[in-house]
Amino acid sequence: MEFFERFAIPNPSFAIYASMVAAGITMIAIVAGLTYFKKWGYLWREWLTTVDHKRIGIMYLISALLMLFRGGVDAIMMRAQLAVPDNTLLDAQHYNEIFTTHGVVMILFMAMPFIMFFMNLVVPLQIGARDVAFPRLNALSFWLFFMGAMLFNISFMVGGSPDAGWTSYFPLADNEFSKSVGTNYYMIAIQIAGIGTLMTGINFITTILKMRAPGMKLMQMPMFTWSSLIANVIIVFAFPVLTVALAMGTMDRLFGTNFFTIDNGGMSMLWANIFWVWGHPEVYILILPAFGIYSEIFSTFSRRNLYGYKSMVWSMVLISLLSFLVWAHHFFTMGQGAFTNSIFSITTMAIAVPTGVKIFNWLLTLWKGKIEFTTPMLYAIMFIPLFTLGGVTGVMLAMSAADYQYHNTMFLVAHFHNVIIPGVVYAMLAGLTYYWPKMFGFMLNEKIGKWTVWTLSIGFVLAFMPMYITGLDGQARRLYTYSESTGFGPLNMVSFVGAAIMAVGFVLIVYNIYYSVRYASRDISADPWDARTLEWATHTPIPEYNFAITPEVKSSEAFWDSKKNGHVLFKGNYEKIHMPNNSGMPFVMSIIFFIWGFSLIFSLWIPAIVATLGIFACLTLRSFEKDHGHYISVKEIEDTESELRGA
Repeated sequence: MEFFERFAIPNPSFAIYASMVAAGITMIAIVAGLTYFKKWGYLWREWLTTVDHKRIGIMYLISALLMLFRGGVDAIMMRAQLAVPDNTLLDAQHYNEIFTTHGVVMILFMAMPFIMFFMNLVVPLQIGARDVAFPRLNALSFWLFFMGAMLFNISFMVGGSPDAGWTSYFPLADNEFSKSVGTNYYMIAIQIAGIGTLMTGINFITTILKMRAPGMKLMQMPMFTWSSLIANVIIVFAFPVLTVALAMGTMDRLFGTNFFTIDNGGMSMLWANIFWVWGHPEVYILILPAFGIYSEIFSTFSRRNLYGYKSMVWSMVLISLLSFLVWAHHFFTMGQGAFTNSIFSITTMAIAVPTGVKIFNWLLTLWKGKIEFTTPMLYAIMFIPLFTLGGVTGVMLAMSAADYQYHNTMFLVAHFHNVIIPGVVYAMLAGLTYYWPKMFGFMLNEKIGKWTVWTLSIGFVLAFMPMYITGLDGQARRLYTYSESTGFGPLNMVSFVGAAIMAVGFVLIVYNIYYSVRYASRDISADPWDARTLEWATHTPIPEYNFAITPEVKSSEAFWDSKKNGHVLFKGNYEKIHMPNNSGMPFVMSIIFFIWGFSLIFSLWIPAIVATLGIFACLTLRSFEKDHGHYISVKEIEDTESELRGA
């Protein structure tokens, strides 16, 4: 029995048991549905083994939407707990677990795959490529991310959730204060997903630098491609830092190495420094592609080219450099001295300058534009004032002396969400609406979409503006309850109502997808928005090879020039096209990684060793494999093009 006791939930509750039952029923339903409709073969051939960047992008999207609702449930539970004083909905332990998993899920397992979805779907099309540079590595990147996410998400059912906060500061995260295996899940699941993200960074840098269409110079790339390139450069420099931090934390917990302990030569502040050397650039890994999406949307629906192209590019380059020079502002209050605080205060304020440049560029793009208020444009316009408010409060937090008042209060929570929700979540939803017809051949309902934008925005203001006030009034973050005498109750209830309204907004997104699947017209063109960049020059649905003839590019808005100025994009005749073969190896390898991670979490050394050998066996097998891909013949291309033109 001692063996099985290690898998037990240390702090069980009705909610956890109900979640376990719901997860079990869902898994049974999926297996039964696949069996009944005889879809196992289709699932394996078309999805589990695919190396097509478009299908991989859609799998990232599905994962991101699932994690959005998983993290959203955590958020509602936290706001419900704090809605009234002395609430007993959650006890301290469960609250710690919920706010820990909420942060990790939303940042690493929701926002990151959303970004990867857009990169996979859009970047190869925008640069006129037929796939990414390393298609099989791209598939492995997704499956490692997915298995890392699934490993993290089973923690509340097997062994217990992490409870040391999403930053997992030591000594809270060591074995003395986090006795369950929850923090092991944190260290190892994020490690597996992070390896996949690092591979993605290498892959897309290579793709963008080496696979652009003929004539497309760097300063002619669309703005989303530029933002993706810079974000992936940050990934390549920042994620190895996280890898090292997680490896050291894992060794502290499993082998007692004392890197981050408070005795035996360890240094708990070392974790805080290493974590935020990764953690603050991570914010810009999320926000820069979001800026790229907004740039495409502002330009498309203002019916004019983006104002200040070069200044937009250089501001992103400057943001990426400064993002590595601000990490210590996350712990101004932790005793590093006035001089150090002053340096990081200056760099933190400096990063607001290139961000401000982008805001003015978008406003000047709108100025004198023929603005069309579509759902994506409404998200983008809402973003500007809400994000600017988050930026202003960020400058307040950048003043190190004032930060002693703000730091451990709800003011900081409000600021962070004030930046990430309009800056990233709105961009993801705007981009999803914008690219939906390119993926699926029909548009999401515009009326429901606009209801969603207004519902989310009203809920957002109600949910987070009161936190600024209670934070300035002294309400500490991370605390699961407060007394009635503090006077925080009414404003916390307003926050809960706002969170509930936001939840209605996310329900409207689901309803919009359901309604549009059933009733939306399929009789739309391949370019329903009258867009400007190369991804809209393809057919809908997009064929396997993306472009039958490689486009020739002369500007950053090549498709717009072809429509308005007569530039010929596709010259020459059809030729056979080389494409990569599907492979089951990435999926199989990711399952072995899952077993490896699970075994390490519970110190099951024999399965861990076997899984390690399995990983190296897969690598060895791949090194001897002769897979030269396949060719699509001219006849097949002609038939496909004829069919798609007819459609």
